[in-house]
Amino acid sequence: HQPKAAPPPLNVENQNVAAMPTDQLADPGDGLHNNGRRVLTYADLRAMRPAVDPRPPSRRITLHLTGNMERYIWGFDGKKFSEADPIPLRLGERVRFVLINDTMMEHPVHLHGLWSELENGQGAYNPVKHTIISQPGSRLSYLVTADTPGLWAFHCHLLYHMDLGMFRTVVVS
Repeated sequence: HQPKAAPPPLNVENQNVAAMPTDQLADPGDGLHNNGRRVLTYADLRAMRPAVDPRPPSRRITLHLTGNMERYIWGFDGKKFSEADPIPLRLGERVRFVLINDTMMEHPVHLHGLWSELENGQGAYNPVKHTIISQPGSRLSYLVTADTPGLWAFHCHLLYHMDLGMFRTVVVS
């Protein structure tokens, strides 16, 4: 078990810290509650077949999604891309990524080259995704097997957020 990652400090690049980030996988999102229709949530997703890699993760990588709405600055852990080190993964390693969204916006986070297994309570049938939406004030986790070597982009899929710093490199070697 690895220690809980401390949130990044409040500064010009990070104006919020989610005091009590919550699991929002069963939350359909703003405007979709009690609208007379059934709305699927991440909690409803289930893979059609068991995961290819049943191993438990060897470590946890916790990242805070951070930003400043007034200055339109975005990043991971209070750092923009130019200030952040790459995230190293060993070839064949299985890791758990934990995203804590300290911002007041949703962020669709995409890891190129590797699949993500969203931990939503379905066990061996956790859904396999390549982009995972993190809601404001939320905490979620997913498993990744580093089965493809290379330099991989890891970023928010809102292009302005990516362009303004919410981008990292994952290195599998």
